[in-house]
Amino acid sequence: MKRTLIFFVLLTLVLAACGGQKAEPEAEIPDELMKIRLPMGYIPDPQYSPYYVAVEKGYFAEAGIEIEFDYSFETDGMALVGANELPFAIVGGDQVILARAQGLPVVYVLEWFQRYPIAVVSKTAAGIETPADLNGRNIGLPGFFGASYVGFAGLLDANGMKLADVNANDIGFNQVESLMTGQSEAVVVFANNEPVQLAAQGEDINVIYVADYVDMVSNGIITNEETIATNPALVQGFVGAVLHGLADVLADPAEAYAISKQFVEGLDDSRMNVLEASLPMWEADTLGYTDPASWEKTQEVLLGMGLLDAPVDDLDAAYTNDFVLNAE
Repeated sequence: MKRTLIFFVLLTLVLAACGGQKAEPEAEIPDELMKIRLPMGYIPDPQYSPYYVAVEKGYFAEAGIEIEFDYSFETDGMALVGANELPFAIVGGDQVILARAQGLPVVYVLEWFQRYPIAVVSKTAAGIETPADLNGRNIGLPGFFGASYVGFAGLLDANGMKLADVNANDIGFNQVESLMTGQSEAVVVFANNEPVQLAAQGEDINVIYVADYVDMVSNGIITNEETIATNPALVQGFVGAVLHGLADVLADPAEAYAISKQFVEGLDDSRMNVLEASLPMWEADTLGYTDPASWEKTQEVLLGMGLLDAPVDDLDAAYTNDFVLNAE
Protein backbone atom coordinates (compact mmCIF):
# COMPACT_ATOMS: atom_id res chain seq x y z
CA MET A 1 0.00 0.00 0.00
CA LYS A 2 1.43 3.34 -1.03
CA ARG A 3 -0.88 5.70 0.81
CA THR A 4 -0.05 6.53 4.38
CA LEU A 5 -1.66 4.14 6.84
CA ILE A 6 -0.54 5.70 10.07
CA PHE A 7 -3.01 8.02 11.68
CA PHE A 8 -2.18 9.84 14.88
CA VAL A 9 -4.69 10.35 17.67
CA LEU A 10 -6.66 13.58 17.17
CA LEU A 11 -7.20 15.33 20.45
CA THR A 12 -10.13 17.75 20.11
CA LEU A 13 -11.42 19.69 23.07
CA VAL A 14 -15.06 20.79 22.78
CA LEU A 15 -17.52 22.31 25.17
CA ALA A 16 -20.21 19.95 26.36
CA ALA A 17 -23.83 20.92 25.90
CA CYS A 18 -24.38 21.15 29.63
CA GLY A 19 -22.11 22.69 32.21
CA GLY A 20 -19.33 23.63 29.77
CA GLN A 21 -17.37 20.42 30.54
CA LYS A 22 -14.66 19.17 28.20
CA ALA A 23 -15.33 16.00 26.25
CA GLU A 24 -12.93 13.09 26.52
CA PRO A 25 -10.52 12.89 23.57
CA GLU A 26 -11.36 10.13 21.14
CA ALA A 27 -9.00 8.25 18.87
CA GLU A 28 -9.86 8.12 15.19
CA ILE A 29 -9.53 4.58 13.82
CA PRO A 30 -8.66 4.35 10.12
CA ASP A 31 -11.23 2.64 7.90
CA GLU A 32 -8.54 0.39 6.44
CA LEU A 33 -5.86 -1.27 8.58
CA MET A 34 -2.55 -2.73 7.45
CA LYS A 35 -2.45 -6.35 8.57
CA ILE A 36 0.98 -7.20 9.98
CA ARG A 37 2.19 -10.63 11.05
CA LEU A 38 4.48 -10.26 14.07
CA PRO A 39 6.93 -13.12 14.80
CA MET A 40 7.11 -13.46 18.60
CA GLY A 41 9.86 -16.08 19.05
CA TYR A 42 7.98 -18.05 21.73
CA ILE A 43 4.62 -19.57 22.59
CA PRO A 44 1.63 -17.47 23.74
CA ASP A 45 2.54 -16.24 27.21
CA PRO A 46 1.60 -13.49 29.68
CA GLN A 47 5.05 -11.97 29.21
CA TYR A 48 3.67 -10.69 25.89
CA SER A 49 1.04 -8.68 27.74
CA PRO A 50 2.30 -5.28 26.41
CA TYR A 51 1.41 -6.43 22.88
CA TYR A 52 -1.88 -7.97 23.96
CA VAL A 53 -2.84 -4.76 25.76
CA ALA A 54 -1.86 -2.68 22.72
CA VAL A 55 -4.23 -4.77 20.60
CA GLU A 56 -7.09 -4.89 23.10
CA LYS A 57 -7.00 -1.16 23.85
CA GLY A 58 -6.78 -0.20 20.19
CA TYR A 59 -3.30 1.32 20.19
CA PHE A 60 -2.25 -0.63 17.11
CA ALA A 61 -5.56 0.15 15.41
CA GLU A 62 -5.05 3.87 16.09
CA ALA A 63 -1.76 3.52 14.23
CA GLY A 64 -3.51 1.91 11.28
CA ILE A 65 -2.26 -1.58 12.12
CA GLU A 66 -3.96 -4.95 12.62
CA ILE A 67 -1.64 -7.44 14.36
CA GLU A 68 -1.49 -11.19 13.76
CA PHE A 69 0.72 -12.89 16.36
CA ASP A 70 3.07 -15.49 14.89
CA TYR A 71 4.62 -17.73 17.56
CA SER A 72 7.46 -19.06 15.42
CA PHE A 73 11.21 -19.21 16.02
CA GLU A 74 13.27 -16.04 16.46
CA THR A 75 15.50 -16.92 13.51
CA ASP A 76 12.47 -17.08 11.22
CA GLY A 77 11.47 -13.55 12.15
CA MET A 78 14.99 -12.26 11.64
CA ALA A 79 15.22 -13.77 8.16
CA LEU A 80 11.81 -12.49 7.08
CA VAL A 81 12.42 -8.94 8.30
CA GLY A 82 15.93 -8.97 6.85
CA ALA A 83 14.49 -9.93 3.46
CA ASN A 84 11.79 -7.23 3.82
CA GLU A 85 9.06 -9.86 3.67
CA LEU A 86 7.80 -8.67 7.07
CA PRO A 87 8.25 -5.21 8.61
CA PHE A 88 8.71 -6.19 12.28
CA ALA A 89 9.71 -9.02 14.63
CA ILE A 90 10.66 -9.52 18.28
CA VAL A 91 14.36 -10.43 18.36
CA GLY A 92 17.34 -10.35 20.73
CA GLY A 93 20.06 -7.74 20.28
CA ASP A 94 22.80 -10.35 19.99
CA GLN A 95 21.00 -11.85 17.01
CA VAL A 96 20.79 -8.42 15.39
CA ILE A 97 24.58 -8.05 15.54
CA LEU A 98 25.09 -11.53 14.07
CA ALA A 99 22.57 -10.77 11.32
CA ARG A 100 24.26 -7.47 10.44
CA ALA A 101 27.56 -9.33 10.21
CA GLN A 102 25.91 -11.52 7.54
CA GLY A 103 24.68 -8.52 5.59
CA LEU A 104 21.05 -8.50 6.72
CA PRO A 105 19.88 -4.84 6.91
CA VAL A 106 17.87 -5.24 10.14
CA VAL A 107 17.57 -2.38 12.62
CA TYR A 108 16.64 -2.59 16.30
CA VAL A 109 14.15 0.20 17.14
CA LEU A 110 12.87 -0.55 20.66
CA GLU A 111 14.45 -2.33 23.63
CA TRP A 112 11.66 -4.18 25.42
CA PHE A 113 13.70 -6.08 28.04
CA GLN A 114 15.97 -3.54 29.73
CA ARG A 115 17.59 -6.25 31.86
CA TYR A 116 19.02 -9.33 30.15
CA PRO A 117 16.53 -12.00 31.25
CA ILE A 118 18.91 -14.95 31.66
CA ALA A 119 19.90 -16.39 35.04
CA VAL A 120 21.62 -19.39 36.57
CA VAL A 121 19.59 -21.23 39.19
CA SER A 122 20.75 -23.91 41.62
CA LYS A 123 19.59 -25.59 44.80
CA THR A 124 20.72 -23.70 47.87
CA ALA A 125 22.44 -26.85 49.13
CA ALA A 126 24.85 -26.74 46.16
CA GLY A 127 26.44 -23.59 47.55
CA ILE A 128 26.51 -21.75 44.23
CA GLU A 129 26.03 -18.13 45.27
CA THR A 130 28.38 -16.22 42.92
CA PRO A 131 29.69 -16.74 39.38
CA ALA A 132 33.02 -17.91 40.84
CA ASP A 133 31.18 -20.82 42.45
CA LEU A 134 30.32 -22.13 38.98
CA ASN A 135 33.94 -23.11 38.36
CA GLY A 136 34.15 -26.85 37.61
CA ARG A 137 30.43 -27.38 38.17
CA ASN A 138 28.03 -29.37 35.98
CA ILE A 139 25.90 -26.71 34.26
CA GLY A 140 22.87 -27.50 32.11
CA LEU A 141 21.98 -25.26 29.16
CA PRO A 142 18.96 -25.61 26.85
CA GLY A 143 21.45 -25.55 23.98
CA PHE A 144 24.57 -23.88 22.69
CA PHE A 145 22.64 -21.17 20.88
CA GLY A 146 20.38 -18.21 21.55
CA ALA A 147 19.96 -15.90 24.53
CA SER A 148 20.66 -18.54 27.19
CA TYR A 149 24.02 -19.43 25.65
CA VAL A 150 25.06 -15.84 24.98
CA GLY A 151 23.89 -14.65 28.39
CA PHE A 152 25.76 -17.41 30.20
CA ALA A 153 28.92 -16.66 28.22
CA GLY A 154 28.53 -12.98 29.05
CA LEU A 155 28.19 -13.78 32.75
CA LEU A 156 31.37 -15.85 32.70
CA ASP A 157 33.26 -13.23 30.70
CA ALA A 158 32.28 -10.47 33.11
CA ASN A 159 33.81 -12.52 35.92
CA GLY A 160 37.04 -13.46 34.16
CA MET A 161 35.89 -16.98 33.28
CA LYS A 162 35.43 -19.03 30.10
CA LEU A 163 33.08 -21.82 29.10
CA ALA A 164 36.02 -24.18 29.51
CA ASP A 165 36.00 -23.38 33.24
CA VAL A 166 32.67 -25.18 33.70
CA ASN A 167 31.24 -28.51 32.62
CA ALA A 168 28.50 -27.22 30.30
CA ASN A 169 25.96 -29.71 28.93
CA ASP A 170 23.13 -29.47 26.42
CA ILE A 171 20.03 -30.65 28.33
CA GLY A 172 17.33 -29.19 26.08
CA PHE A 173 14.46 -27.26 27.62
CA ASN A 174 14.32 -29.53 30.68
CA GLN A 175 16.02 -27.27 33.19
CA VAL A 176 13.68 -27.84 36.11
CA GLU A 177 13.73 -31.63 35.73
CA SER A 178 17.49 -31.68 35.25
CA LEU A 179 18.05 -29.64 38.40
CA MET A 180 15.56 -31.52 40.55
CA THR A 181 16.89 -34.96 39.56
CA GLY A 182 20.51 -33.97 40.17
CA GLN A 183 21.55 -34.29 36.53
CA SER A 184 22.77 -30.68 36.71
CA GLU A 185 24.16 -28.77 39.67
CA ALA A 186 22.92 -25.54 38.12
CA VAL A 187 20.87 -24.69 35.04
CA VAL A 188 20.69 -21.67 32.76
CA VAL A 189 17.15 -20.32 32.59
CA PHE A 190 14.97 -17.33 31.85
CA ALA A 191 14.88 -15.29 35.04
CA ASN A 192 11.13 -14.69 34.84
CA ASN A 193 10.23 -18.36 34.34
CA GLU A 194 11.98 -21.33 35.95
CA PRO A 195 13.11 -19.57 39.17
CA VAL A 196 9.52 -18.42 39.64
CA GLN A 197 8.24 -21.97 39.13
CA LEU A 198 10.74 -23.45 41.57
CA ALA A 199 10.07 -20.84 44.24
CA ALA A 200 6.32 -21.44 43.87
CA GLN A 201 6.97 -25.14 44.54
CA GLY A 202 8.75 -24.25 47.77
CA GLU A 203 12.25 -25.12 46.57
CA ASP A 204 15.18 -23.39 48.25
CA ILE A 205 17.20 -21.95 45.38
CA ASN A 206 19.99 -19.52 44.61
CA VAL A 207 19.67 -17.35 41.52
CA ILE A 208 22.53 -15.56 39.76
CA TYR A 209 21.15 -12.90 37.42
CA VAL A 210 23.24 -12.13 34.33
CA ALA A 211 22.04 -8.51 34.36
CA ASP A 212 23.61 -7.99 37.80
CA TYR A 213 27.05 -8.49 36.23
CA VAL A 214 26.88 -7.40 32.60
CA ASP A 215 24.63 -5.13 30.53
CA MET A 216 23.80 -6.70 27.18
CA VAL A 217 21.01 -6.05 24.69
CA SER A 218 18.06 -8.39 24.99
CA ASN A 219 14.66 -8.72 23.30
CA GLY A 220 13.18 -5.83 21.41
CA ILE A 221 11.58 -4.80 18.13
CA ILE A 222 13.42 -4.93 14.82
CA THR A 223 12.52 -3.57 11.42
CA ASN A 224 14.71 -3.09 8.34
CA GLU A 225 16.41 -0.23 6.56
CA GLU A 226 13.93 -0.32 3.67
CA THR A 227 10.90 0.12 5.94
CA ILE A 228 12.56 2.97 7.82
CA ALA A 229 13.44 4.71 4.56
CA THR A 230 10.11 4.27 2.78
CA ASN A 231 7.57 4.23 5.61
CA PRO A 232 8.95 5.83 8.79
CA ALA A 233 5.40 6.69 9.88
CA LEU A 234 4.60 2.97 10.05
CA VAL A 235 7.62 2.35 12.28
CA GLN A 236 6.72 5.33 14.46
CA GLY A 237 3.15 4.15 14.84
CA PHE A 238 4.19 0.60 15.67
CA VAL A 239 6.76 1.72 18.26
CA GLY A 240 4.28 4.14 19.81
CA ALA A 241 1.63 1.42 20.15
CA VAL A 242 4.06 -0.97 21.86
CA LEU A 243 5.30 1.72 24.24
CA HIS A 244 1.71 2.67 25.13
CA GLY A 245 0.88 -0.98 25.86
CA LEU A 246 4.06 -1.40 27.89
CA ALA A 247 3.31 1.67 30.01
CA ASP A 248 -0.20 0.38 30.70
CA VAL A 249 1.10 -3.00 31.84
CA LEU A 250 3.57 -1.42 34.24
CA ALA A 251 0.80 0.82 35.60
CA ASP A 252 -1.77 -1.96 36.06
CA PRO A 253 -0.36 -5.51 35.86
CA ALA A 254 -3.60 -7.10 37.06
CA GLU A 255 -5.57 -5.56 34.20
CA ALA A 256 -2.86 -6.62 31.75
CA TYR A 257 -2.97 -10.19 33.00
CA ALA A 258 -6.74 -10.30 32.62
CA ILE A 259 -6.38 -9.09 29.03
CA SER A 260 -3.71 -11.73 28.38
CA LYS A 261 -6.28 -14.45 29.12
CA GLN A 262 -7.99 -13.52 25.86
CA PHE A 263 -4.81 -14.31 23.93
CA VAL A 264 -3.30 -17.24 25.86
CA GLU A 265 -5.53 -20.30 25.72
CA GLY A 266 -6.14 -21.93 29.10
CA LEU A 267 -4.34 -19.21 31.05
CA ASP A 268 -5.41 -19.22 34.69
CA ASP A 269 -4.17 -17.17 37.63
CA SER A 270 -1.21 -19.46 38.31
CA ARG A 271 1.14 -17.55 35.99
CA MET A 272 0.58 -14.07 37.34
CA ASN A 273 3.93 -14.48 39.08
CA VAL A 274 5.62 -14.75 35.67
CA LEU A 275 4.26 -11.36 34.70
CA GLU A 276 5.21 -9.88 38.07
CA ALA A 277 8.76 -11.18 37.67
CA SER A 278 8.96 -9.64 34.20
CA LEU A 279 7.98 -6.10 35.17
CA PRO A 280 11.35 -5.03 36.68
CA MET A 281 13.07 -6.24 33.51
CA TRP A 282 11.02 -3.83 31.38
CA GLU A 283 11.25 -0.71 33.52
CA ALA A 284 13.41 2.23 32.41
CA ASP A 285 13.59 5.99 32.77
CA THR A 286 12.74 6.08 29.07
CA LEU A 287 10.79 2.98 28.09
CA GLY A 288 12.20 1.30 25.00
CA TYR A 289 15.51 3.17 25.01
CA THR A 290 18.61 1.16 24.09
CA ASP A 291 22.05 2.08 25.44
CA PRO A 292 24.92 2.22 22.89
CA ALA A 293 27.34 0.90 25.55
CA SER A 294 25.29 -2.28 25.90
CA TRP A 295 25.68 -2.88 22.14
CA GLU A 296 29.42 -2.58 22.43
CA LYS A 297 29.44 -5.06 25.32
CA THR A 298 27.19 -7.52 23.52
CA GLN A 299 29.47 -7.46 20.49
CA GLU A 300 32.49 -7.99 22.76
CA VAL A 301 30.87 -11.11 24.23
CA LEU A 302 30.04 -12.48 20.77
CA LEU A 303 33.62 -11.94 19.66
CA GLY A 304 34.92 -13.72 22.75
CA MET A 305 32.62 -16.68 22.02
CA GLY A 306 33.89 -16.92 18.47
CA LEU A 307 30.42 -16.26 17.04
CA LEU A 308 31.82 -13.16 15.34
CA ASP A 309 35.07 -13.23 13.39
CA ALA A 310 35.48 -9.46 13.60
CA PRO A 311 33.55 -6.43 14.85
CA VAL A 312 30.76 -5.32 12.51
CA ASP A 313 31.69 -2.22 10.54
CA ASP A 314 28.49 -0.32 11.32
CA LEU A 315 27.40 -1.28 14.82
CA ASP A 316 25.74 2.09 15.33
CA ALA A 317 23.55 1.36 12.28
CA ALA A 318 22.22 -1.79 13.97
CA TYR A 319 19.97 0.23 16.28
CA THR A 320 18.27 3.59 16.67
CA ASN A 321 16.49 5.40 19.48
CA ASP A 322 14.85 7.93 17.16
CA PHE A 323 11.41 6.32 17.13
CA VAL A 324 11.36 5.79 20.91
CA LEU A 325 12.37 9.38 21.59
CA ASN A 326 9.81 10.71 19.10
CA ALA A 327 6.92 8.63 20.45
CA GLU A 328 4.00 10.56 21.93
